[in-house]
Amino acid sequence: MKFRLSPVIGIPLSILLFLSACALFSQVYTWLVPEPKKAAVVRPTAAPATAAPAAPAKTVAPVAVAAIPVSNPAAPPAQATPSKLEGPVIETLELKGVDIGYSPNNFLVEKAGRYKIRLINKGTIIHDVTFADGTQIIAKAGETVEGDVMVPPNGLAFICSLPGHKEAGMVGAISVKGSAAVANAAGGSDHGGPAPSTDILPDPGAAAPVLFNPAAPKALPGTVHDIDLVVKEMPMTVANGFVQAVWTFGGTVPGPVIRVKVGDTVRIHLKNPKDSKLPHSVDFHSSMVAWNDEMTSINPGEEKLYEYKAEFAGVWMYHCGTAPALHHIANGMYGMMIVEPKEGLPPVDKEFAFVQSEWYLGPQNEPSSLSKAAAGAPSPDYVVFNGVANQYVDNPIEIGVNKRVRAFVLNAGPNIDSSFHIVGTIFDTVIKEGVSLTPDNKGRWGSQAVDLSPAQGAIVEFSMAEDGLYPIVTHAFNFVGRGALGLFKAGTGDPKKK
Repeated sequence: MKFRLSPVIGIPLSILLFLSACALFSQVYTWLVPEPKKAAVVRPTAAPATAAPAAPAKTVAPVAVAAIPVSNPAAPPAQATPSKLEGPVIETLELKGVDIGYSPNNFLVEKAGRYKIRLINKGTIIHDVTFADGTQIIAKAGETVEGDVMVPPNGLAFICSLPGHKEAGMVGAISVKGSAAVANAAGGSDHGGPAPSTDILPDPGAAAPVLFNPAAPKALPGTVHDIDLVVKEMPMTVANGFVQAVWTFGGTVPGPVIRVKVGDTVRIHLKNPKDSKLPHSVDFHSSMVAWNDEMTSINPGEEKLYEYKAEFAGVWMYHCGTAPALHHIANGMYGMMIVEPKEGLPPVDKEFAFVQSEWYLGPQNEPSSLSKAAAGAPSPDYVVFNGVANQYVDNPIEIGVNKRVRAFVLNAGPNIDSSFHIVGTIFDTVIKEGVSLTPDNKGRWGSQAVDLSPAQGAIVEFSMAEDGLYPIVTHAFNFVGRGALGLFKAGTGDPKKK
């Protein structure tokens, strides 16, 4: 008996998968290319209106605005006619098209009126911006095209009308201050995929995220280590526009990366300050101690000693185990511990540490949602590397070409698997939960991705063959658009500029 997908189902899925794959491989290398200097061309969908003289334009800084449900879809209605252009241009809104997304995808303007839209297509395929009133601007790869649009008092949504592009996340909106924000049809992401559908609205006034340094620390000197691990309950911006009241070890999510060697004695001084609201604890997976001894909870104002000998090498998770442990982990209480073999690891040019984890958003400035995290089919709002969505897209990690790189990788979960992958290179060394792949293996086998269930860790080594940008992802593509994306920048970052 043979089974096959029906055309109705199979074609859209294949289009989306193809576009997502293309996006990861091609979207980023053009981001650093300067804006092309060429004459702008406008291609309207209806008879062009007579243009009024434009005032000198200036760039508007985009502001993330709330995407709330409205009755009108973002796509233009059938036979839509672009609004008549009236008055001078108030300002210029600069919109970049990437594969596949807009950057930014939301604008907040001071007032209704006429705006110039500058579409800069930095992707490798054609894109357009189609507004709900029918106005359309089309730009081929590398083109910069300008056109004017009338923004009404209640704002204006836009999409890319090419087949599959809207569904892949190319949606956005222009909202006017003092009025309700316009829904952007999907909450699209400017980093290559649909953003999560969340019941929490972004806060335009939220503080910018704090960059987590991905560099792995050196092993602590000596053989006995006294380490203070101080609990800190604090607000943290986990993605642009979203602030959560997180619980942390040492004031960061993830907690500090701790690195020792086999045979070392580890003495963790866990401290829970008086101003904490909750009891907390810690569980080091690199230890062999009784659960009802070192791992018991301490109340605010208390501290305890967690002492053990590191007997086994690996990339280990540590986390708070206070009930409900799921909530304490989901709200930020986890970290990585590296235990090297007694003789250490071979030297490399660069070392980095990546902890994949999930955010289940609670209301702004409150803890994450336990009910979301506890769902039988978990659907995190964000999946991130080192605590913050997309932080290494905005801040690429610089490395050299043909230099040896080692990455320590941990999936802290708490719920979903990771398929750690770096686009454009192959891991020639993998140590996953003690099982090794080495470059001198018979047959010269390599690794394209490392599968990690929650609480599993690995070490991977690789090098970049040429100047360029190399995306860091989980190859579970449905989570790439939810923040599980970063970049290595090798050399100049541009294959055409050595």
